[in-house]
Amino acid sequence: MTLSDRLQRRSTATRQTLAAALLLVGTTTTVGSALLLQHVGGYIPCALCLEQRTPYYLAIPVALVALLGSVVGVRPASTRILLVIVAILMAWALGLGVYHAGVEWRWWAGPADCAAAAPVDLTGDLLSSLDSVHPPSCTDAALRVFGLSLAGWNAVAATILLLIALRGAFARASRFG
Repeated sequence: MTLSDRLQRRSTATRQTLAAALLLVGTTTTVGSALLLQHVGGYIPCALCLEQRTPYYLAIPVALVALLGSVVGVRPASTRILLVIVAILMAWALGLGVYHAGVEWRWWAGPADCAAAAPVDLTGDLLSSLDSVHPPSCTDAALRVFGLSLAGWNAVAATILLLIALRGAFARASRFG
């Protein structure tokens, strides 16, 4: 391997490492924020909200493996495959976010079973607890920030993470880097 090849491989690996690190932080922050809003903020998620978390739960370990692999020096092609997997997962998250936001804006119908499985207090009176919990509808945004619902913000986050994953997956060494 020539010096030029080694420098090019190193530059590609550096870009992939940065992309994997950003993806790990971004996916963890996104799903962590949703969990924080649920468990600390008291927002009960609907069925679509819960479904939107799945791509992130899958992307976090893939991004971690991509980051660790890139740091220890595995071949850029191996890291590229992992970053493409994260990109596919973020495309899925984007689709779910757009779908849910469209349901909230009443652009299209949501699923027939759009009630979440709300937590039930098993220590007290179970029947009273079941009667008092009313899970939210998928059509009503629990919170809007700057005009976008949480589903809309999920679509924005997924788009940014998708672009980072694609940029990292297809990173090439620059002439000057």
